[in-house]
Amino acid sequence: MKRIGVRRIGIIGVGEIGRALVTGLCDGGDESPEVFLSPRGARGAAELSARHEGVRVCADNQEVLDRSELTIIAVRGQQRHDALAGLTVAGDKVLVNVMAGVGTDDLRRTLATDAALVRAIPLPTVRERRSVTVTYPTHPVVDAFFDRLGGVLPVADEAAFNVLSTLTGTLTTHYAYLATLASWAVDQGIAADQADRYVRGLFQGIGRTLGDGTRSLRQLTAEHETPHGSNERIRSTWFGPANSEALRTALDGLLADLR
Repeated sequence: MKRIGVRRIGIIGVGEIGRALVTGLCDGGDESPEVFLSPRGARGAAELSARHEGVRVCADNQEVLDRSELTIIAVRGQQRHDALAGLTVAGDKVLVNVMAGVGTDDLRRTLATDAALVRAIPLPTVRERRSVTVTYPTHPVVDAFFDRLGGVLPVADEAAFNVLSTLTGTLTTHYAYLATLASWAVDQGIAADQADRYVRGLFQGIGRTLGDGTRSLRQLTAEHETPHGSNERIRSTWFGPANSEALRTALDGLLADLR
């Protein structure tokens, strides 16, 4: 397990990502940093503090900033002005913005600070230290922090960051696709628990092949098909040119909004 370069971590906004970050930091089998949580999401913050030694709930967001070397801002974008209003940020702090669609210039204006600001896209799997986190701009402290939680992918500019942020908007579509498969099987007379178990097992196995970086995604597609076989039939009839173009159009729209 890699060590992080900072020992005092603050998290403002203890939602799904905030909780996942705390779990990843504290369940890593290594010496955990001190973690200071905002009182926003009070119930979740209190549960994390009770479960993990060294995790504390602060009186307010200013205390989180004052106590931390690196602070992660994980509130919902539309709540940022209320959550961050009136805060004073010292110039030697490092701030990580994980709010989707909130750019660096926007956040810097809100906080009126010259402190280092880094955007990041941590996923819920940081709790298991299996999330490759995109960052911009590269920063040694922030990159080391996320490297511990599964890996880091620094990108060259904010345009590239927004493209990869757009891809994260497809996660629940994948779950809904799997749920539709299981539901279809139930409609054919399969028990719900059996359909659920089989679909999960089927795609967990497929997911493990993604760990082989020597094969491209198109190679993996080809290797799982036989000419005129079942997989080719579903891909070519359901996910044909029309659906492929519809997906690209949806991604274009989301990217335009994130910009």
